[in-house]
Amino acid sequence: MSTTALTSTVQVLGAPGDRHDEILIPAALEFIGRLDAAFAGRRFELLAERRRRAERLASGTPLDFSRATPAVRAAPDWRVAPPAPGLVDRRVEITGPPERRMTVNALNSGAQVWMADFEDAMSPTWDNIVRGQLNLLDAIERRIDCTTPEGKAYRLGDDLATIMVRPRGWHLTEKHLVIDGRPVPASLVDFGLYFFHCAQRQIDAGSGPYFYLPKLENHYEARLWNDVFVLAQELLGIPRGTVRATVLIETITAAFEMEEILHELREHSAGLNAGRWDYLFSLIKNFAHRPDFVLPDRAKVTMTAPFLRAYTELLVRTCHKRGAHAIGGMAAQVPSRDAQANEAALAKVRLDKEREAEDGFDGSWVAHPGLVPVCNDVFDGVLGERPHQIERTRDDVHVTAADLVAVRRTAGPPTPEGIRANIAVALRYFDAWLRGSGAVALYGLMEDAATAEIARCQIWQWIRHGLVERDTVVELLDDEIAALGAEYPWARVDEVRAIFERTAMARDLPAFFTPDAYARNLVHRSAVQS
Repeated sequence: MSTTALTSTVQVLGAPGDRHDEILIPAALEFIGRLDAAFAGRRFELLAERRRRAERLASGTPLDFSRATPAVRAAPDWRVAPPAPGLVDRRVEITGPPERRMTVNALNSGAQVWMADFEDAMSPTWDNIVRGQLNLLDAIERRIDCTTPEGKAYRLGDDLATIMVRPRGWHLTEKHLVIDGRPVPASLVDFGLYFFHCAQRQIDAGSGPYFYLPKLENHYEARLWNDVFVLAQELLGIPRGTVRATVLIETITAAFEMEEILHELREHSAGLNAGRWDYLFSLIKNFAHRPDFVLPDRAKVTMTAPFLRAYTELLVRTCHKRGAHAIGGMAAQVPSRDAQANEAALAKVRLDKEREAEDGFDGSWVAHPGLVPVCNDVFDGVLGERPHQIERTRDDVHVTAADLVAVRRTAGPPTPEGIRANIAVALRYFDAWLRGSGAVALYGLMEDAATAEIARCQIWQWIRHGLVERDTVVELLDDEIAALGAEYPWARVDEVRAIFERTAMARDLPAFFTPDAYARNLVHRSAVQS
C-alpha cells in the first residue's frame, strides 16, 4: 500500500484543556490526517452498505452465511498469527474507560488484560477523549500515580495488565477534529492518537499496540481495519504484523462472518470476543419490525437462550479452528457492601464463567476489580497451568443459520415491571452520559451504552407491536423523569427526556442513540479555532 499524501490540515475545534497540547501535537494530527485521507472514503461507502443491508433485513430478507466466501470457510490450513507478547494468557480481562483512577485500578486488578474503552463505556466529551489518551500515555510512562483530595493514593504496582484499546466504532465521528470542515472518523482519532504516541513505547516495554474492534458488521469492515493497521505500521516504521486486534462479535450480521473476519485480520488477529449485550441489541434492532422477534424483559433473556448458545458455541469453534483466542462476555455485577447480596451476585458471576470455561472460552470479561478473583478461580479450575484451551476445537458444534436467529423459544411479551425498568435504566444512563460518565452503576450492575440501547429499542418494539400502549409509556416516562429529578436535582431532565422520545418513541427506530445525542449535547467547540 502506498502512503497517502496529506492534502489538508486537521483543525482542532475542541476547547483546549490541561495538557491537551501533549497529545494534539502537529505530528500526531498529521498522522491522523494521513489515515483519514486513505480511508475516510471507504468508511463512508461501508456505512452506506450497512444502511442498505438494514433495509433488506427489515423487509424480510433472511440472514445466511455468505455465498461469496465458502472457500474461506472450507480451507483447512489457514491460521491467525500466534499470540503476541502479553496476550498468550487472557483468562481474565477487565474493561472500563481510561479515567485516571480506573486506569490504575484496572492495571493493578490482577486481570491479565485491561481493555481501555473509548467506546461504549466512555461519554465522548472532548476532554474525556484527550484525557483518556493522556492517561494511557502516563500509565505506559509510569507517571500516573495520584492522590485524591480525600487523601486516597493510587499507585501502579509491579505486575500490570496488558493494555488493549477499544476505539469508537466506524459509525461515529469526532466533531472536534475536522478536515476541510468535515469531522474525522472517531475510530481513526482514537486509534491514531494511541498508536502514534504509544505503539513504539509499548513495543520497547515488551508488549505492543493491541486493540479491540467494536460494532463490525461484516468482513469488509474488518478488511478496512486491517488496511489501517498496515498503513499505520508503515508510516511509523513499525514491523508489519506487530498490531494485534480482537474483534467483538456484537452484531447479528457479523455472527454469520466470523471466519471471514478472522481471515481478513489473520496477520493482526488476536481472536474474537462474545460482545453479548451489544449482540442482543443488534438482534432486537435489526428485527424490531418483525412480530416474531419480540423478546421479553431484558433480564429474562439469559445466555442459556438457544439463539445465544448457538452464537457463543459457534464463536468458540470458529476461533479454535483457526488458532485464535475466544473471549467470553461481560460480568457486570458491582460488588455490594451487603454480604448476602454480594454472595448472590458472585454466585451468578461464577455460574456464568463456569459455563463459558466449560464451553471452551479461553478467558472472559469483568467490569469491576472485585470480580477478578472469582473469574480467575473458575478459569484456573479448567485451564490449570495452560494459558488457554485453543487446542479444544469443539468439532461437536454444528450451528446453522436458523439456529442463530431461533428466538421463538425465548420470545414473549414484556411485564409491567420490565417496561418500567427499561425506561428507568435508559433515562438514568442518558443523564450520566450527558454529564460525562459512560460506565454507570445502576441497580447493582455496571452499565454502558449497550444497556441503554437494548432498553430503548425494546420500548420501541413493544410499542410498535401493541404490547404496550404509547400512553402507558408516556405515563411511566413522566413518573421516571420526576423520580430522576428528585433523586438527582442536577439531572438534565429535559435533554434526557428528549433523547428518549427521539430514540424510543419516534416513528422510525434510530440505529444508535449516540450519534445524534453526541452532536446535540456533547459537541462544544472552541470560539478560537487552532
